[in-house]
Formats: sequence, C-alpha cells, structure tokens
Amino acid sequence: MRVLVAGSSGFVGSHLVAALSARGDDVVRLVRRPPGPGEAQWDPAAGTLDPSVLEGIDAVVSLGGENIAGGRWTEARKRVLTESRVGPTALLSRVMSTMATPPAAWVSCSAEGFYGHRGDTPLPESEPPGEGFLAELCTAWEAATGQPPGVRVVHARLGVVIGSGGAIEKMKLPFSLGLGGPIGSGEQWIPWVSMHDAVRGFLACIDNASLSGPVNLVHPEPVRQREFARALGAALERPAFLPTPGLVIAMLYGEMGTELILHGRRVVPQVLLDHGFQWEHALAEALREASASERGG
Repeated sequence: MRVLVAGSSGFVGSHLVAALSARGDDVVRLVRRPPGPGEAQWDPAAGTLDPSVLEGIDAVVSLGGENIAGGRWTEARKRVLTESRVGPTALLSRVMSTMATPPAAWVSCSAEGFYGHRGDTPLPESEPPGEGFLAELCTAWEAATGQPPGVRVVHARLGVVIGSGGAIEKMKLPFSLGLGGPIGSGEQWIPWVSMHDAVRGFLACIDNASLSGPVNLVHPEPVRQREFARALGAALERPAFLPTPGLVIAMLYGEMGTELILHGRRVVPQVLLDHGFQWEHALAEALREASASERGG
C-alpha cells in the first residue's frame, strides 16, 4: 500500500511509520517544512495542500496536534489545541472531497477524552460524547473529517499510550524520586494501550475494510489509577505508596489536571473486540518495556 501519514514524527507517528515500512508499505510523510525524499509538503495554517499529494495514495493516517498536556488550559491555549487538530483535519477533508479517486481509507486520530468523565460507566463506541473541554475538542476533531465521498473514515479514539516517552515519561519522575503513588482518589479509570498494540490497532484500521466510524484504541482491561501506580512502581522497581491529593493537582494544573489526571473513563474497545482483534501486551509487560531505559536496561 501507499500510505500518507500526517504527524509522522510524533510519539505514535514515528512508531507507525516504522511498522508500515517494515511490512513493505510505501510511506509518504506529510510535513510543513520543505520536503525531502519520501515526504510531501502542506501548510495547514494557510489551508493549502496540493491535491496531487493524495494522488495514488491508498490510505491516509492523520495524527498530531499541539500537546494536550503542554500547559494550563487558558482560553488561548484551548484555541490552539482545537485549531491544531480541527484545521488540518478539515483541510484533508476538503481536498479529498474534490478528488475523483480519493484514498480508500482515512484513519483520523481522536482520543478517549471524547467520553468525558463518566465514573464507572462502561463506554463502548456507541456512547455519546460527554461533557468538558476534552469531549468538546474530540467532538469537533471528529466532525472536521466530514465524509468525503468514496473514503472510509475511521475515528481512532486513542487511549493513554504506554511507550518510551509520551505521558509515561512524565509519570516516571516522582516514582524515580520515591514519591510515586495514587493520585486523587486513585479510583479513576485509566484507558491505556501499549505502543505495540496501538500501532497494531492503527494497522487494523487501515487494512480492515469493515472498520469505519469510531474505534476505541485501548486495551480491553482498563485499570484504576491506584492499580496503574502500583504497576508502574513495580516496573521501575520503586515504591508507589505516597498519595498526591487531588486538590494539589487541581491547584497546580487547573482544568487540565482535573480532566487529564483526576477524571477517568472506563472505555471499552467493543468494535475491535467484535472484529477479533487480539492484544499482545498486558499492563505489566507494557510498563516494563517503557521503563527499561529508566533502569538502563
């Protein structure tokens, strides 16, 4: 296949590109700077993308957007987070809609934050969006794809990806200092997935013509934050008993801390389960691999 990837240099994108190349696909990286070999240029800020870039492309994967945890959610920051996702997605949709022969498949990244804070309620893909900024952001992000004629669109609602780097990198520091432990109540659900299985999930969304619409890219066994903290401590061979009060998180990070850390979602990957997808990494194994560099292993 010939696959166009936007966000190819990011945390997930770099691993996905490596997997596509390893299986023999021809990968075209969509970049904003002057392109090199195997790359094509676009300018989402200016709303420009030459349709010829998409000619002969079998599938598109769009990732990226400003780091959701990169700073407190001021109103200005919220606009940046939204525009960095909605604008590029809408541009891809507009260009595909003008093509006589568009790509057959488009896997557009979204996130499990779509469901908002729902306590212990199981959340398969059939559930409506929840409340809060994350839910609003994901709803707008998914809506921006539209439905280009002839294109199978998948909204990949990605969970917390466990790999070397990303969110797990920030979680390591307090544990490494012996300060790790449950956060807030510790009862909030963490919808996680290993990098290995996240990439395999994206490949399944590209390859499987029967997959369309929302697909929860999470492990079928979410864990509560307290259990996640214990497992991370074990992987790092560090204690995990020192709690962090929710009030501290709220004071330090504001709305961002409340939605990203103190709230949780019991997300169920029902679509992948129905299609027979098999996950290959349990939580302990995923955390051990992600933590190996911290231990020098």
